[in-house]
Amino acid sequence: MKHAIITALALAISASAAIPAHPGTINYIEGQVSIDGQSLTPKSIGTVDLQPGATLRTDSGKAEILLTPGVFLRLGSNSEVRLVNAGLTDTRVAINRGKALVEASEVHKENHIQIADNKLTTDIKQHGLYKFDADGNSVAVFDGKADVREGDEKIEVKKGKEVDADDARLEPKKFDRDEAKKNDDLYQWSSVRSKYLAEASEAATNRIVVHQRSLWGNPGWYWDPFWGTYSWLPGSAFVSPFGYSYYSPWSYYRTPAIIVPRHRFYTRPAYRAPGFYRGGAIRGGMRGGRGR
Repeated sequence: MKHAIITALALAISASAAIPAHPGTINYIEGQVSIDGQSLTPKSIGTVDLQPGATLRTDSGKAEILLTPGVFLRLGSNSEVRLVNAGLTDTRVAINRGKALVEASEVHKENHIQIADNKLTTDIKQHGLYKFDADGNSVAVFDGKADVREGDEKIEVKKGKEVDADDARLEPKKFDRDEAKKNDDLYQWSSVRSKYLAEASEAATNRIVVHQRSLWGNPGWYWDPFWGTYSWLPGSAFVSPFGYSYYSPWSYYRTPAIIVPRHRFYTRPAYRAPGFYRGGAIRGGMRGGRGR
């Protein structure tokens, strides 16, 4: 079963991308971002990865990093993240300072996705949205479920709850999700990124179904040269924690009517909707999911 899941998570790449996608691949940056003191540029997107032990830093900027297929880590301004391990079944990162948000649209029981932020260590257990504040020593679960540890103490944290390592006891407490969404710059930026990625996924699916059905093999990351990003094509239709839809070529082809993020209806897979379809090809071979 484990081998089958890992095979299903195989990663696809394009000749336009210099590296295969894997945990640590830089998928988007804006502003001032560097790895171990070396500045990144827009050309770094899809061509540079964060190696285990290396640290990515944002000054006046933000960054998006791929973890396992369907799972994105986004870093806010004035923050640092270190990649601890980059395996598909053992993905560990440490938030050294600042804030990070993890969008997890697909999590398998074989995945071990662990985020440490100073005093707290979090294991993500379900599809959901998770906020980490290394400076405030806190973890908030907008949606999903996680196990949070401090020393020998471990608790389960569910949707709408947060934990603070500076409290007298490590226990989940309710927080106002609606208020946090309105006032959290990283949350709002992540929501926009999630929408773009869903649109890129739909566009890639459209091209595969209309022109290149032979390309579709396994779900995973697909480099889209037209959007300049890795998009996620799942094994079936998924909805992100932000409410945007990801489609696989199989589900796209089999579904007679599809509602996509912009609420346009697709009566047949061959329909080319303005604003989504862009001519061209996604080329490349498949890479087995064994991590680094």
